[in-house]
Amino acid sequence: MNTCTIARFLFYCGCLLGLAKADSPLLPGIRIAIVGNTFADQLRSHGYLETLLLQHWREEPVSIRNLGWAGDMLSARDRPTNFPTEESTLRDHQTDVIIACFGMGESFEGEAGIENFKSDLKAFIASHRGKQYNGESAVRLILVSPIAYENLGELTPKLVERNRDLQLYTESMRSVAAAKNVPFVDLYRPTSAMMSEPDAIPLTTNGIHLSEYGYWAVSRALYEGFFENESLPSGQPWWLTIDAKTQKGDGVGLSLSDLSSNRRELSFRVTEETSPSLPPPTQRELPASLNSRRDTVVVKNLQPGKYVLMVDGERVASASQDEWAKGVAVDSSPAHRDGEIFRQAVNDKNLQFTYSWKALNQVHIVGERRNSPSGQALPAEVLVFKELANQKDAALGHGIELKTRDWRLVPDTN
Repeated sequence: MNTCTIARFLFYCGCLLGLAKADSPLLPGIRIAIVGNTFADQLRSHGYLETLLLQHWREEPVSIRNLGWAGDMLSARDRPTNFPTEESTLRDHQTDVIIACFGMGESFEGEAGIENFKSDLKAFIASHRGKQYNGESAVRLILVSPIAYENLGELTPKLVERNRDLQLYTESMRSVAAAKNVPFVDLYRPTSAMMSEPDAIPLTTNGIHLSEYGYWAVSRALYEGFFENESLPSGQPWWLTIDAKTQKGDGVGLSLSDLSSNRRELSFRVTEETSPSLPPPTQRELPASLNSRRDTVVVKNLQPGKYVLMVDGERVASASQDEWAKGVAVDSSPAHRDGEIFRQAVNDKNLQFTYSWKALNQVHIVGERRNSPSGQALPAEVLVFKELANQKDAALGHGIELKTRDWRLVPDTN
């Protein structure tokens, strides 16, 4: 029995036994669908969460389809005519787990809308209860709360009122999830904390819609929420510590060998054991809580001066001996470049799937162009895009190649 078959067997047994609500139903090799509002929809075009999940199980990667739709609410989920239904897409994907992101749009109803929201949430859970989209076992759900409302000054009025409502809706989702034994991830609290840091970089463009940087930060929080009761060896940032004086070192996610020194230079070989962290899409200095999520190199007992880190002959980072002793973020090495290329491949796969799932211009379906050559070609094109998405998804299963590279720390003469 191979690893993927075992994972599905365990998944099926977990459904029968009723896993504790805090346990994550995410397992190696399973097939995931994401549904929900604009937050869910835009996860697909940034790729940070999906890349983290693909890296979590390199040997048996998950497969993800994002069915999020901007503006979706539990009771308002309109779809275009003559395109695949959500249920048919879930079956086509053989979905094991649905990650559902709701609550932001509903929260504008305020406290008066809480009971309706809870009823709609229960109805949503019931609509999937017992469905075997994978043909073998009942689908599992994970509920994800809305994020906090960010203070952007005049752009974000009624700040206290909006966050009060968002917190109420988050707690309502938590209570329904507990009652229905459905795993729940709270994004309100971690995003509120990130937004409140004195040196915080804005996460959103308008208080509720995340920027690219926001998706980088919040995807990490969501990923950690999925596995909060587990160790994260595949998700921890790289950490390399070297003592230049004793010529000894150790690493997390990396292994160190052939460490030697020549005058003020250090040479060593580094073997990548896990995938690198994705670099933050900003040049600004990160707050401490997010800076700790970056891959870091610590080199102690260097002689005074400025040193540059070279990886396979490429300049990667430069800092003083005091900065190296405290730890320097390293996220522009060749491995990090490969990781970013991989994330872009994830985004490309998602784009091909979107063309097969969403009508980007309904005029070709029910409008004046439906009888035009492009309108008549649309049904066949949908199938082609779906196949392209499947092909690109299969290619993502290989992940990035982990290598052994030559690292050098040398005096920076620039």
